[in-house]
Amino acid sequence: MFVFLCAGCGARLTIPLSQVALPAHAHQKYGNGIQLPVLMEPGTFAVDPEPWGPPWRRPEEIHPKEATARGVYAPVFALSEGAPGAVVIAPGDASGTMLIPDRRTGGYCCGLDGADGPNVACVECSLPVASRIDDCSLWQATWLAPNAVCRVPADGTGTGAAPLSWSELMETREGTPPFEPIAAWASRCGAGHWSNYWWSWSPQWEAAAGQALAHLLAASEGQRVTCPGGLVGQVFQRALDALLPAGMPWRRAALAGPRLPAPSEDVSILLVPSHPQTGKAWTPAVPAPYQVSLPFGVWLWLAFPEPDLPVPTSGVLPDGALRDDFDPPAPHPRHLFRADPEIFRRTLVRLPATRSPWLREILDNLTHHMRSGLF
Repeated sequence: MFVFLCAGCGARLTIPLSQVALPAHAHQKYGNGIQLPVLMEPGTFAVDPEPWGPPWRRPEEIHPKEATARGVYAPVFALSEGAPGAVVIAPGDASGTMLIPDRRTGGYCCGLDGADGPNVACVECSLPVASRIDDCSLWQATWLAPNAVCRVPADGTGTGAAPLSWSELMETREGTPPFEPIAAWASRCGAGHWSNYWWSWSPQWEAAAGQALAHLLAASEGQRVTCPGGLVGQVFQRALDALLPAGMPWRRAALAGPRLPAPSEDVSILLVPSHPQTGKAWTPAVPAPYQVSLPFGVWLWLAFPEPDLPVPTSGVLPDGALRDDFDPPAPHPRHLFRADPEIFRRTLVRLPATRSPWLREILDNLTHHMRSGLF
């Protein structure tokens, strides 16, 4: 467990926190005017190893060799010149902080977006220490500025318990549902009905798929890729078929991970879970040529999908028991699955394979693919 202190005066700025992996959707912008929940679970923090936030540099200001040295292999809209190592926490886990009055208007639409730099200061010394994000279509979070805070072990706790084993994760963690109700900004719940809510694919799934799809394309090396049927196929196959050439030769992708049987020998790409605490991918006993990791909650639902409703199969319920099988299953999205295009772009430009002409062409035509409904 750790706490974060103000680098200026040493005042405590957070409650004790445990480190977890940075979520795939940490920098996602979802839809338009959408009300997204808090990014981080209470009592946790994650570190972004890359620079993020202002000041930004435009592509014409960045030499290709400089971009390559930073792990960016294709042109981007802008590169951050901020310090790497920003720490993201749930807003409710911050303490001893206050909004900076003249930074309260720094938002795109309905709230704060942090585009103008830190908008939260230490109460004790007024040093700007964090950016509070609560604008529409952004995940609510507080980002601690890496050069304004210090991380120290919480009193008497050391650095915390060891990460859960894969077996423990399978017993204690729940999967991330693939679709959920999405709320527009300022939606109100009426008596007996919801206003301005609709069922859609989960933003977390779209972000995870955008990240994984970039790695799948790189692993394909320009050859056709086939995925298993069911939900895995719904998430990946349509995009793979549209972006890769048809016919032979082709490569097979399959799910692999805890409690799943070993894949067949003709599988060359494994879709494996990443550990939610460490971010490390699960490793099979027999390594495959390519591994593509998915957030554990998404992988778990793909590997072990849950039914819509626990409907009794036969017999009657005891007297006094409440039935839940009369309500219809949760509505499914009205459109085919689409991976998040900006997460896809952000991931793809950071893969060396993007220098290949065929993969660069996909990147250059991303806007066209978005308009055609592929993303």
